[in-house]
Amino acid sequence: MNNSEQTEKIPVISFRDADILNGEAVVVYGLDMEVYPGDLVYIVGKVGTGKTSIIRTMTAENKLGKGEGKVCGFDLAGIRNKEIPYLRRKLGVVFQDFQLLMDRTVEENLAFVLKATGWKDNVLIDKKIDEVLNAVGLPTKAHKMPHQLSGGEQQRIAIARAILNSPEVIIADEPTGNLDGETAKGILELLLKINRENGTAIVMVTHNRHIIEQYPGRVFETKDEACREI
Repeated sequence: MNNSEQTEKIPVISFRDADILNGEAVVVYGLDMEVYPGDLVYIVGKVGTGKTSIIRTMTAENKLGKGEGKVCGFDLAGIRNKEIPYLRRKLGVVFQDFQLLMDRTVEENLAFVLKATGWKDNVLIDKKIDEVLNAVGLPTKAHKMPHQLSGGEQQRIAIARAILNSPEVIIADEPTGNLDGETAKGILELLLKINRENGTAIVMVTHNRHIIEQYPGRVFETKDEACREI
């Protein structure tokens, strides 16, 4: 994306001179970051340097320290508890360990999220579930339990869950960390397909530099209590 395109677009995520907290402790000082629609952004760095704290701040799980932070139109500095669910509807989050509800079928996992975010019409719920399972290449898995799926299939279901509400941003925390190389490649290509076809911005925490070489994007590195684009 060139500079003229960026000036015409409003960032979906914006931090200016923002301190990122882990609990009460500052782990990243003075973060400046803007993520635009359609961006692919990686956050890299050693363990314990604040990568996950940054994305927890984006989802309002961690409070913002000083400075400015805006995500999908919500001001993180002044966000109220009752606004946080509305912010999270605009985000899709994919975790390393999938975080599926193991006592429910795939369909019930997805329906649970839709109902929790305000969907009431069962016909529309069923239609949306079919749509996202097709999008991730698992149209026949609705009635399976998570333990009946491979790790790669579980992560595809987690991505299906993340795109249920057509998010502006997908935030992925080491989404391939528990997967073998071939399965990881399929997950990355699925995320990039969503990025390319829907214009969904992706912010991905990863320690795997090979991914960045293979699928280039913008890269921020956490180091020495800072996070800078490299």
